[in-house]
Amino acid sequence: MTITTAPPAHSTQGTSDWSTRGTCVGTDPDALFVQGKEQRTAKVVCRECPVALECLSDALDNRTEFGVWGGMTERERRALLRRHPGVRSWREVLSKTMGRPPV
Repeated sequence: MTITTAPPAHSTQGTSDWSTRGTCVGTDPDALFVQGKEQRTAKVVCRECPVALECLSDALDNRTEFGVWGGMTERERRALLRRHPGVRSWREVLSKTMGRPPV
């Protein structure tokens, strides 16, 4: 599997739609909905993503079941949700943990 990413989009810091600023924009969406060892390759896209925190917190808040979101697989997200069932908003928790303020 080959994942190609689009060049970084022009800064749109004013927009609330974080999904338009991800490094996965322009990537074949099927490349992020893979199984097994291909998930490692898919997660590479998220490493330098400027909106990985927003992506992951959205996936956790909405209990997104499938795909790689914010650098985590569905299995990793399920485990995190099981360990912390009381969290209602992951954005604040993750921004503290990842040392990045929410965008």
